[in-house]
Amino acid sequence: MSRIPGTAQHAETVATDAGEARITWLPAKKARLVLAVGHGAGGGIEARDLQALAAVLPERGVTVALVEQPWRVAGKKVAPAPRTLDTGWRGLWPALAAAGPPVVAGGRSAGARVACRTAEELGARAVLALSFPLHQPGRPEKSRAGELLGAGRPTLVVQGGRDPFGRPEEFPPGEHGLVEVPYADHGFAVPKKAPLTQDQAVELLTDAVAGWLDGLS
Repeated sequence: MSRIPGTAQHAETVATDAGEARITWLPAKKARLVLAVGHGAGGGIEARDLQALAAVLPERGVTVALVEQPWRVAGKKVAPAPRTLDTGWRGLWPALAAAGPPVVAGGRSAGARVACRTAEELGARAVLALSFPLHQPGRPEKSRAGELLGAGRPTLVVQGGRDPFGRPEEFPPGEHGLVEVPYADHGFAVPKKAPLTQDQAVELLTDAVAGWLDGLS
């Protein structure tokens, strides 16, 4: 990933029972929180939303930790089973907690599922779910709502308005907050003819997350 100006960005390799994971740290000068975010099953930490948060949040007192699961570090193209993803996340959690401030567990897509499934047992301060895959495209009857509703921690979902893995109106009621990025797909891309630009869509996402994090500290 490209270096974020004004930060002492560095990477750390962490041994887990699922293999070696990697954390790319974007530290805040006086951090009040750490936001640890994992990638999805089809991509890495170069994802649009993760990069946007890494660029914005350190200036607002939040250290960002971009987490790469062992399968990505090993150069594999296919994500392993959910239980293996959870094993990798659990194994690197002590390194996240060692930073000092409370840790918010987060991720996009499959990474959001991991954060939800493990947040309570690991003692996460809260959960950020970006593009939570509520169901497979075209299979709303196979809902994963139980993972989201069972997170056991304050949770914010940020979802694209046309995400085929679950549109905002499909989400069940619960104690979680939900922010819609209009016209955005699963990767928060918006069509060129949409009433808002791509930059505006990303700014909506980062502003929503930053405001929510402000309320946690």
